[in-house]
Amino acid sequence: MELLKRREAWNITYNHALGETASWFYVQIRDHGKIYGRRCGETGRVLVPPRAFSDQTLEPTTEWVEVGPGGCIETFTMVYEPFQGLPDPPYAFGYVLLDGADTAIGGFFKGIDLTNPDAAAKQMALKTRVITRFAEVRTGDVLDFWFELVAE
Repeated sequence: MELLKRREAWNITYNHALGETASWFYVQIRDHGKIYGRRCGETGRVLVPPRAFSDQTLEPTTEWVEVGPGGCIETFTMVYEPFQGLPDPPYAFGYVLLDGADTAIGGFFKGIDLTNPDAAAKQMALKTRVITRFAEVRTGDVLDFWFELVAE
């Protein structure tokens, strides 16, 4: 049997209801320049980004906990090809375990020279310390914050 392939392009724009937990999270970023997680009442884990229910126990989370602004790189990638709806390349994106959190949050890295991928990868080695920075004008969006390497 011959397996066929087909090239398709999807361009879908939609409005997504964030719900109570995510809305509160983004309002805090927008209005106060702070990142919060939610604590699982059973395990004590602080989930960032926040979830209304624990991913391990399925019990409702119980309290808001401010995290960061420092943290450590858990993983990253460097992007050199354009993707619709994302910043112009090159850029770096990854996950950071913020101080006080038990799960990592995704975000963009700024202030890193990406012209030499090998050198950039060494700068962003796993467990490298970063600091969260916030835009002066924030809209309640994932682009309102980013991570920068902490100067040694």
